[in-house]
Amino acid sequence: MNIAATMTALGRAARDAATTLAATAGEQRDAALAAAAAELRRCAARIVDANRQDTDAARERGLGSAMLDRLMLDDGRVEAMAAGIETVIGLDDPLGRVLDDRVRPNGLRIQRVAVPLGVIGIVYESRPNVTADAAALCIKSGNAAILRGGSESFRSSAAIYECLRDGLEAAGLPAAAVQMVPTTDREAVGFLLSSMASFVDVVVPRGGRSLIERVRDDARVPVIGHLEGICHVYLHAAADPGVARDVVLNAKMRRTGICGAAETLLVDRDVAETLLPGVSEALLGAGCEIRGDETVRSIVPEAAAASDADWSTEYLDAIVSIRAVDDIDAAIDHIRRYGSAHTESIVTADAAAAGKFLREVDSAIVMHNASTQFADGGEFGFGAEIGIATGRIHARGPVGAEQLTSYKYVVRGSGQVRP
Repeated sequence: MNIAATMTALGRAARDAATTLAATAGEQRDAALAAAAAELRRCAARIVDANRQDTDAARERGLGSAMLDRLMLDDGRVEAMAAGIETVIGLDDPLGRVLDDRVRPNGLRIQRVAVPLGVIGIVYESRPNVTADAAALCIKSGNAAILRGGSESFRSSAAIYECLRDGLEAAGLPAAAVQMVPTTDREAVGFLLSSMASFVDVVVPRGGRSLIERVRDDARVPVIGHLEGICHVYLHAAADPGVARDVVLNAKMRRTGICGAAETLLVDRDVAETLLPGVSEALLGAGCEIRGDETVRSIVPEAAAASDADWSTEYLDAIVSIRAVDDIDAAIDHIRRYGSAHTESIVTADAAAAGKFLREVDSAIVMHNASTQFADGGEFGFGAEIGIATGRIHARGPVGAEQLTSYKYVVRGSGQVRP
């Protein structure tokens, strides 16, 4: 395959499709999504069969349990993809929204109006559901998408992509509004990042640290995403023991391989002896390894000694590091030093302490008495997400259809000229 020729053709087709898509009515884009959801359900057995081939091959290559969990699809997960698309359909049309409207003293009416970003390149690894989620959000927001999934999920993503393409065509939209890179050759990713700035407006990476670092280093267009998810749960002195146990267990163990999984637990030293026994019993009972500082190990004999590296490690596994801190200021300082600005949660019955934490922790998502696993576009009511952004420019937190828009200024006059 001639990578340059193939990728350039994808880029040209995407740019043309983006122009068409931006001019469509929301009803037509929703019709394409409805057809795609129906196709996913109709072809569920074929998608699951393709995924079985992917997971068997990945298991033979020694892929870890967390990655296998991300890769695996069953009937329930296919249904969840279709239901997620239908939730996206139910969202308000993000295009054409008037974000600001003012009339100047000279009579000019100036409006700021939401428009698509254009063409979005999405590079992801072993989660085939990203194929459906990302494409649905791009279609809803009037953007064309070029999808490049990981080699581990190539068969699964291709089967899902065929359903999306059929949905577009059924609604009379260009099939090139969503395209999938037809090769697992890493050179295609390099070309997308470095040589397609004339076609691609933004790149969104979904995957591990090495992928995201490569995208950030090589991309010649803006990048939306996050490097890693080192998420914290902080048990304040006024934490309810039952809430603390339930939130920590869910935040760590519901799904250990997602970026919203908690990796570090902080606990006020004054209440560590009260809170940690119940919390640690629940974690250990669920099969979680605990690594703690000296205070934690004196309370939890099963805990191994935590190293300095543990505080900055995204385990994506059934491992948690626990540190005792002097107070809320020490907890916030720890998060500033070791966190990745993704998601942090405080457990407390003290409203003032909660307010301080929510104000002073500078992460994309901050929570009170809730599991960090709610850091998800679907849980935020976005239907799906294209990823979590931890930067401060354009999008931050879950990136849904609304976050995939920009704006332009529309100025209406009656013959005014500037003196």
